[in-house]
Amino acid sequence: MRILLVAACAIACGQSPRRPMMTTSSPLAAAAVAGVTDPALREIVADHWEHLMRWAPTWATTLGDHRYDEQLAPRDAISIAGAAGERDELLARLRALPAGGLGDTDRITLALLRGQLEAQHAMDACKFHEWSVDSANASEFGELSYLVELHTVKSPRDAANLVTRMTQGDRLIDDTIANLKLGLAHGRVAAAEKLRRAIEQLDHELARPVETWAMAAPASATPPSPDPWPAGERERQVHALRDVVARQIRPAFVRLRDFLRSQVMPRARGEQEGLVGIPGGDACYRAAIFLHVGLAKAADELHALGLAEIARTDRELAELGKAVLGTDDLAATIARLRDDRALYFGSRDELLAAAQRALDRAKAAIPRFFSVLPRTDCVMRETPAYEAPYSTIAYYRQPHYDGTKPGEYFVNTYKPETRPRFELEALTWHESIPGHHLQIALAQELGELPMFRKLEGSTAFVEGCDAWRASRLVVDTGIHAMGWTRAQAEVFMREHTALTDVNISNEVDRYIGWPGQALAYKVGQLEIFKLRAEAQAALGDRFDLKAFHAVVLGAGAVTLPILDGRVRAWIAAPVAAR
Repeated sequence: MRILLVAACAIACGQSPRRPMMTTSSPLAAAAVAGVTDPALREIVADHWEHLMRWAPTWATTLGDHRYDEQLAPRDAISIAGAAGERDELLARLRALPAGGLGDTDRITLALLRGQLEAQHAMDACKFHEWSVDSANASEFGELSYLVELHTVKSPRDAANLVTRMTQGDRLIDDTIANLKLGLAHGRVAAAEKLRRAIEQLDHELARPVETWAMAAPASATPPSPDPWPAGERERQVHALRDVVARQIRPAFVRLRDFLRSQVMPRARGEQEGLVGIPGGDACYRAAIFLHVGLAKAADELHALGLAEIARTDRELAELGKAVLGTDDLAATIARLRDDRALYFGSRDELLAAAQRALDRAKAAIPRFFSVLPRTDCVMRETPAYEAPYSTIAYYRQPHYDGTKPGEYFVNTYKPETRPRFELEALTWHESIPGHHLQIALAQELGELPMFRKLEGSTAFVEGCDAWRASRLVVDTGIHAMGWTRAQAEVFMREHTALTDVNISNEVDRYIGWPGQALAYKVGQLEIFKLRAEAQAALGDRFDLKAFHAVVLGAGAVTLPILDGRVRAWIAAPVAAR
C-alpha cells in the first residue's frame, strides 16, 4: 500500500513509472492469441501479452521479439507499482467477462489467465523488492550474467544492443539499493544468512578481474569460421561490453556490497528467517501457497500432509536399509548413505560423465512411455562457477522459443565429493527427460494455444509432473508459517533425508528465499498419481499409459483442478475419441 501511495504521489508531482518504450506490434502477435475465439477475451489476452513483453524485455529477446533488445526492465519502486497497476486493470477486465458463452478452450484460457493474475495480485503483498536478497542465479550478479548468456548475438547489431542494454545495469543495481532502503524504512529486511551469502559472493567476484566475469565473456566472443562479421568488429563489441562492466557495473556492485554490509546487515533478521519475520508475512505466505499450489490449502494442512508422507517414506527407507545394508534402523541407514565415501563422486569429470550417461539413457527409453516427444533437444551444462557454491544440486532452463537455444540441464560440480551417486539418475530425469524438458518443451510446441499457456503455468503441474520431496512440505511450512529457524529445518532434513550438509544448507536457503515453491512437488505428484490410479481403475485393460501422458501434457501446465477435469473427461470419452 505504501508503494502505491508513493507512486500515486510521484505521478501527480510530474514523475511517472519508467514504462518500457513500445515500438511496433509484436512479431508474436498472432501466436499470442492462437486458439482464442471470443473477441473480448482475445483482446485481453493480446493486451496481456504486450504487457509481458514490455515489462520483461530480456524474456522478449529470448522469444524472438526484438523490439526491446536495448532495454532492461525498470526496477524502481514506482515502475514496479506501475506494472502492478496495469496487471490489475487486465484482471478487472477478465473479472467482468462472462464465461457462460465461451467454448471449452476459451473457458480454460480465461480461468488460467484470471487465476494467474489473481495470484500475482495477491503476491504484491510480499513486497519482495524491498527486502529479498539472494546469492545464486536470482542475485543481481546472476541476473546480469545470465542476461549476457541469454541475449542472442548473431550480428554486430545484436552485439551493440547487448552493450546498450548492459549500460543500464548500474541503474538496476542502484534501484535495488533504493528498494532495500525503502524496505528498511518499512521494517522489512533480509535474513542475516541470506545477506552473508550475498556479500560473500560479491566479495569473491569483486576480487577477480572483470575480464573473468561471466557477464564480460559472452559466447559470441568466439567467432565461427569463417567469421561473417566485418574485420575487428567482434573484438570491438567485446571490448565495449567489458568497458561497460568495468566502468559502470563493477562500481555499482561495490556500492551494493558496501550497502549490504554497512546498512542492511546490522539490521538483518536472525532466527526468524521465514515470512513470519516480515510485516504482512502471513498474507504473503497465503498468496504464495495460492500461486504455487493452486488449491485451497492452509499451511497447517500442508505441514500435516508432509509429516504423513515423511512417516511413509521413513518406513520405506528403513525397509530398504534392511534389505540392502542389513539394518532396519532409519538413522543408521541414513548415516551409511551419507558417510560412505564410495557412494559419492570423486571428481568433477566423473560427475559430469555420469550425468551425461543418465541423460542419454533417458533419451533412449522415453519413446516407450510417451507417444509425442519434443523436437527441441536437451543438453547438459555445468552450473556457472559464480553461483555454484550457493546453488542447488541441479536445475533446468527451458529452450528459447525461437529455436536459438536448446533446453539445458545444469549440473552443480562444486565439491563433487558431496554429490551422491545414488540420487544422480533420479535428479537427471527430474530436471531433463522425462521431467522438466519433456513437459516444458512439449508445451512450447503445442499448436492452437495462446503463448502464455505455452510458456507459463502452474508450479504444482510443472513440478508434480517430474519429481517430489515430502520433506519440502514440512520444511517450507515450518519456516514460513510456524517460525522454524534455519537450524531446525536443517536438522529435520538431516534426520529424514540422506542429503549432505552442503546440499541441505543450499536447499534450506532456497526455501527461505522462494516461499511456497517447494510445496508444489509433493502436492502435484499426489494429485497426478491419484488421477492415474482412477483412470487405471475405471478403464482396466483399456488404460493406455502413453494416452494418459498425452492428455496430461496436451494443454500446457494447467492448474490441478483443470487437469482433474481433463483427465475425467478423457476417462468418460468413447473409446474412439480417446
